[in-house]
Amino acid sequence: MSSSAARIIAVDTYDIRFPTSRELDGSDAMNPDPDYSAAYVVLRTGSDDTADGLEGHGFTFTIGRGNDVQVAAIEALRPHILGRPVDELCADPGALSRDLIGDSQLRWLGPEKGVMHMAIGAVVNAVWDLAAKRAEKPLWQLLADATPEWLVSQVDFRYIADVLTPEDALRLLTEGREGVTERVALLKERGFPGYTTSPGWLGYSDEKLTRLARQAVADGFTQIKLKVGADLADDVRRCRVARSVVGPDIRVAIDANQRWNVDEAIEWTKALAEFDPYWIEEPTSPDDVLGHAAIRKAIAPVKVATGEHVQNRIIFKQLLQAGAIDVLQIDAARVGGVNENLAILLLAAKFGVPVCPHAGGVGLCELVQHLSMFDYVALSGTTEDRVIEYVDHLHAHFLDPVVIREGHYMAPTSPGFSATMRPESIAEFTFPGGTFWAADLDRQKEQAA
Repeated sequence: MSSSAARIIAVDTYDIRFPTSRELDGSDAMNPDPDYSAAYVVLRTGSDDTADGLEGHGFTFTIGRGNDVQVAAIEALRPHILGRPVDELCADPGALSRDLIGDSQLRWLGPEKGVMHMAIGAVVNAVWDLAAKRAEKPLWQLLADATPEWLVSQVDFRYIADVLTPEDALRLLTEGREGVTERVALLKERGFPGYTTSPGWLGYSDEKLTRLARQAVADGFTQIKLKVGADLADDVRRCRVARSVVGPDIRVAIDANQRWNVDEAIEWTKALAEFDPYWIEEPTSPDDVLGHAAIRKAIAPVKVATGEHVQNRIIFKQLLQAGAIDVLQIDAARVGGVNENLAILLLAAKFGVPVCPHAGGVGLCELVQHLSMFDYVALSGTTEDRVIEYVDHLHAHFLDPVVIREGHYMAPTSPGFSATMRPESIAEFTFPGGTFWAADLDRQKEQAA
């Protein structure tokens, strides 16, 4: 079968959940018992209902209950995808993105926010995974090799053209290509800097915090992050423990996960200032642009970082316009996929604000590394004050898991977006009928009897 005849012949979805709440992995002030989960989609290609073996994989991240709702949202997009020629999809993922976002009835559920927008992001990311596999390149390399003109064609400039025009984007991307060959070589040799949240989950004991913080430094990380926001006395104690373990030269960021009102955020951050926090992350509602600006003004020199729950490029535009953040945190699975994240990276480059992605969730490290690596080699041209979050959970469930060396993400070499989950993991952790969850239900019934 010729590749030109291939179409999308199936769109398969899975509700995949991991029981991370049982060890309090991922716990924070707003989410004390998360079960890291993925609303997962596989685009299968072929002709006349005969699969050709090439697939696009994508997902959006949740923390347990409601993952079924997210899966249903992805399934609602199936009619837009089935039958599409693969050549056309991979040549212009932006066309599909515009079609999905432009569905007038589904758009009413957003627009460009919430469950439907995240579902669109999962499908769009699956198309990029498919495109990179067909090109036999890791996604970061596919983006870095693309012409500036084609990348500009993939960006939706609606609602952001007052600060970022296509001409601005073309200039930034053209300038970003200067020295790209040298940076690719450095990336392959050294990797991209990371930081780790693994020591800092709120439910961990001081002993576990101490052990994991010490290990993080030994592993070469120069920044760790602690969850805060539930109890100030506990936060003071935990920050004191962490700082005493890592010493004065390791950056310690703190993350409130939207717990506070604006005045609380200012007061609480100032109370922790003696421990020299590098940034305060998500100090208040991710929608409160002016609140972030007020916090930033009041707590300097502590930086303000946010982005993992920012719903679209328009809110990012406003945060940058208002001078509300020092650090922009993209998320690979929160907005409308690679296309919208290209717009957000361009906005950050236009304003000169460093991008430090969120990656605290199943598969998020695997995805977002590609976006940061593209940004480094072909847009911003620097890793200064830029780090990708790393957590050491659940990587073994992916065929192309992240590789960390001396605190750095090593550049992926396998074709695709690193999104493909192992079939045995899908079979085991699909909810509620996978082998793990079925056995777990049987155990519960036995205990109740």
